[in-house]
Amino acid sequence: MQKRKVFISGGVGFIGSNLAKYHLDCGDNVVVYDNLSRKGTEINLSWLKSLRGNFKFIKGDIRDFSKLKSAIKDSNIIYHEAAQVAVTSSLKNPLEDFEINALGTINMLEAFKKYAPKATFVYSSTNKVYGGLEDVNYKIKESRYTVSSKEYKKGINEKRPLDFHSPYGCSKGAGDQYVRDYSRVFGLNTVVFRQSCIYGQRQFGSEDQGWVFHFVKTALKKKKITIFGNGKQTRDILYVNDLIEAYTKAVENPKVSSGKIYNVGGGIINSVSLIELIKMLENILGYKIDKEFSGWREGDQKFYVSDNSLIKKELGWSPKVGKEKGLQLLISWAKEVPSKI
Repeated sequence: MQKRKVFISGGVGFIGSNLAKYHLDCGDNVVVYDNLSRKGTEINLSWLKSLRGNFKFIKGDIRDFSKLKSAIKDSNIIYHEAAQVAVTSSLKNPLEDFEINALGTINMLEAFKKYAPKATFVYSSTNKVYGGLEDVNYKIKESRYTVSSKEYKKGINEKRPLDFHSPYGCSKGAGDQYVRDYSRVFGLNTVVFRQSCIYGQRQFGSEDQGWVFHFVKTALKKKKITIFGNGKQTRDILYVNDLIEAYTKAVENPKVSSGKIYNVGGGIINSVSLIELIKMLENILGYKIDKEFSGWREGDQKFYVSDNSLIKKELGWSPKVGKEKGLQLLISWAKEVPSKI
């Protein structure tokens, strides 16, 4: 296979660093572009530099168009992973959130259009573009929310109307729609992935985002976990290797995927509530985990599970790593993470 130039914004973040390793293993030339603002990025960068392959790191910000355009030039594959990722941070500073997620995405698209127009552009979007899903009919069971509507028995599909809720939802949603429109208007190959809860190695989550890793790391330290809301919020969790496989199938099938938007997550089989995940961790670790409850957070969905039917039908993708196995893999990796993280 001919070597490709792969450009990854946010390339030393969680998903970005896993993507970089995958493409290095494929023998591709990998350019990682990151401003190193996130916790754990220095650790991931050192790890990437230790790997074999044609790897180049550029410290830069997606708000800096002049630097971005020279870095992205002549790429074959472009992954846009750089983002402000926390709803809480977007509430504190909506302007910065907009500049990174909306303006930054326009910069990426313009650089793509002008300097690498033959590339395939993959955008990491979010289930938050669907808003709080307040109109969905829920059933409250002992440990989780479920939906009673037959329309959503497999989860939330791409036909669900957009309803941006929170500055984060607005900024990511704006990027989501711009990416789609650059395919429709300019004839470029773009793919949008509206992702559910992605977890796995190289993740350094916190209370604000990356909650699966945050729960795991807090449990390993035997500290108290704070749960916002009643803990019955239900999510589908997807192991990062499965997400990369979904990306790969889209990139390798541009005639099918170009201009498309796919919901992608663990699906119903890998759905879990917050308190159910803590129970799973207790069973794996063999001890009780202390927890406390706090108020609900803005725009927090009581239920979000991805309906993967469209991507399964069009690209033949479905998750391979079950939630129990994925958690065990994450725990094994988290034990190696420095205690200060």
